[in-house]
Amino acid sequence: MTTAFTPTFTTHPARPVRAALSGDMRIARAVGWVVTALLVVFIVCPLVAILAQAVLDHDGHFDRFAQARAILSDPRLIDSIAHSAYMALATTALVIPLAFTFAFALCRTRIWARGPLKLLALAPMLAPSLLPAISLVYLFGNQGPLKGWLGSYSLYGPIGIVLGEAFYTFPHALLVILSALTLADARLYEAAETLGASRLRRLLTITLPQAKYGLVSAALLVFTLTITDFCVPVVVGGQYNVLALEAYKQVIGQQHFGEGAVVGLMLLIPAVFAVVVERMLARSQAGALSGRSAIYVAKPNRLRDVLLWCTCVLISLCLLALLGTAVVASFIKLWPYSMEFSLMHYDFDMVDGGGWLAFRNSIKLASYTAVIGCGMLFLTTYLLEKTPLPSVANRIIRAVAMLPMAVPGLVLGLGYIFFFNATRNPLHGLYGTLAILVISTVAHYFSTGYMTLSTSLRQLDGEIEAVSATLKRPWWHSCLHITLPVCLPTILDVGRFMFVSAMSTVSCTIFLYTPDTVLAGVAVLNMDDAGDTAAAAAMATLIVATSFAATLVLNAIGWLLNRRAQRWRTSRT
Repeated sequence: MTTAFTPTFTTHPARPVRAALSGDMRIARAVGWVVTALLVVFIVCPLVAILAQAVLDHDGHFDRFAQARAILSDPRLIDSIAHSAYMALATTALVIPLAFTFAFALCRTRIWARGPLKLLALAPMLAPSLLPAISLVYLFGNQGPLKGWLGSYSLYGPIGIVLGEAFYTFPHALLVILSALTLADARLYEAAETLGASRLRRLLTITLPQAKYGLVSAALLVFTLTITDFCVPVVVGGQYNVLALEAYKQVIGQQHFGEGAVVGLMLLIPAVFAVVVERMLARSQAGALSGRSAIYVAKPNRLRDVLLWCTCVLISLCLLALLGTAVVASFIKLWPYSMEFSLMHYDFDMVDGGGWLAFRNSIKLASYTAVIGCGMLFLTTYLLEKTPLPSVANRIIRAVAMLPMAVPGLVLGLGYIFFFNATRNPLHGLYGTLAILVISTVAHYFSTGYMTLSTSLRQLDGEIEAVSATLKRPWWHSCLHITLPVCLPTILDVGRFMFVSAMSTVSCTIFLYTPDTVLAGVAVLNMDDAGDTAAAAAMATLIVATSFAATLVLNAIGWLLNRRAQRWRTSRT
């Protein structure tokens, strides 16, 4: 039997298969190294450049952190650090209980109109962070009709910053907490009810411990977003200086790039701390469901449902008020003195800020970011999860892909200035072009898209690639004909996220634009600085409308493509 089997094992047909597979894998490895190089150049190198800038003096000589020590001895900067920490803690303390209550009502009760309430709660994600600040000025500013609600306090300071940041961060916290409360084991609640545990005890001993990871992650996210955002403090901060605003002033206002680099590195500390804590919690997080679990379905409770429905409606109305005030004010001739309908504020060419060119540039940026970002993200995650990349490239890509999650957009933008503005850099030609804005935006939001697509690809069995190789098909054949159609819904979600984020981005691009590449979000900031608040509200309204329209279009495209590509999901044996 052995003699008969040996010629079959060593026959000629087996060699081309191994050669073909080896050739395919060589291409995959080559592409993997190219991806590694791109990630290092566009993510790691700018961060190294900002670190180098922080340790150099004004003449470019190494000064052993003397510049940093001089800045840290400035009492104004110490006050900025304390103010930033205080604002971040106050915003977190306000947002997390509200987001948890809203998420609990959506997942663990039977309130009415859960779908519309969820859409209203997530609507602020379509708007730039400047919009709530502008709305607050219209409502509670010196000429605002609700100014008296604040009593003797002024909007321009801590109150305005906390309210604006709460609007900006609420939908992000809600999404995280929703993911933590969506699934639960009904057996635990049945056992607790059988043992006579009250509703409050079940909340404290079952619901909150299970949602601990989501709550802490949401709190860290809100804290980081607040402490690294400078748009809201620019509008309603008044004389209350914060750390992110200090970095903006050092670079834009005073052209002190070294000082701006030092402040930017300080903004990295809370972001890195948040990522480290989140990773530590993730290791100890246990699954909420097992193979024997039963999905929890809330029982009717009229009193609970009515109270939580009223709470959700009140929160939604507050969010809608801040979102709608800026929209309405953009159509008012002169708020609040002449409340006549007018389109004069949409004549952007009559005000400073960039005009309609800024809006067209933002649409280009968002479109390029969605297409290029999705392509780059899918290629990166597919190579990592479905091909045997070299271990070195694999580790580098995984580490660098998660790095932007810990880097605020303001810091990344500073790094791009220092790295790409250097005349000795072969990529210096990218500086000042729309391409550098697209690249920086893709890099800024790379981690979110990477984690989303990686989760989706890991759910696919590796036997797909094994069968494809057995049939002598290259890896890109199974990628295009099997993996890509299966992951299409996730890819569209990532594309929608990239488009909306790029449409409203300010922090990462504020240092990189030129008069020819000015963006809509930057135009809103410039118009408000120039005193054209109504025009700024009009541009912010266009950003919201465009993001909403793009969401509808992408949903329609996804529905049409899914009818063909996702037909297998609804098939019956």
